[in-house]
Amino acid sequence: MSKHKEDKEKNLEQEVLTEEQVAEENTEEEVQEDQTEEVSQEEILQAKVAELEAANAELKDQMLRRQAELENYRKRLIRDKEEAVQFANESLIRDILGFLDNMERALTAAKNGGDVNALIEGFEMTQNQLLSTLDKNWGLKAIESVGQEFDPSLHEACMMTVDENLDKETVLEEFQKGYTLHDRVIRPSKVKIGKPE
Repeated sequence: MSKHKEDKEKNLEQEVLTEEQVAEENTEEEVQEDQTEEVSQEEILQAKVAELEAANAELKDQMLRRQAELENYRKRLIRDKEEAVQFANESLIRDILGFLDNMERALTAAKNGGDVNALIEGFEMTQNQLLSTLDKNWGLKAIESVGQEFDPSLHEACMMTVDENLDKETVLEEFQKGYTLHDRVIRPSKVKIGKPE
C-alpha cells in the first residue's frame, strides 16, 4: 500500500472515530439533559407536594379551630339555657315576696291576739292584691263558675243534681277555683252542676 493511501485510511478512521466521539458526546449531553429535565421535574413535583402539604396542614388547623369554636359556642348556649331556666321565674317570685311579707305580718298579729275581723280583712286584701298582680303581670285569671252554664273545657263536674227549674246545665257550687293563664286553662274549676229534667 502506498503511504498516501495509508494516510488517507488513517484520516478516514480518525474522522469516523471523531464522528463516533461526537455522537457519544451528543448522547452523553442528551442523557445529561434528560437527567437534568428529570431532576427539574422531580424538584417541581416535590415543591408541589410540599406546597399541597402546607395547604392541607393549614386547612386542618382552620378546621380544628372552627370545631373548637363551635364546641365552645354549644357549651355557652347550654350554660345560658340552664341559667335562663334556673332564673326564669325570678320576676314572679319578686312579685310574690310582698304577699309573703303581708302573710307573715298577719300571722304575727294573730299570734299576739289580734282582732279576728281585722285579720280576715287583711287576708282578703292580700288575696285580692295577689290575684290582681298575677292577672296584670302574668296573665293569670280566675274562672268564674257559679251561675254559669256548664262548660267541660272550663269545669270539672264532681257532683250532679237534677233541678226542674233549670233549662240548661248550670254550675251550682264551686269546690275548687279554676284558673286560666293567657286564656289557656291550667286548672279547671271543680264544681257541682244542676241538670234540667
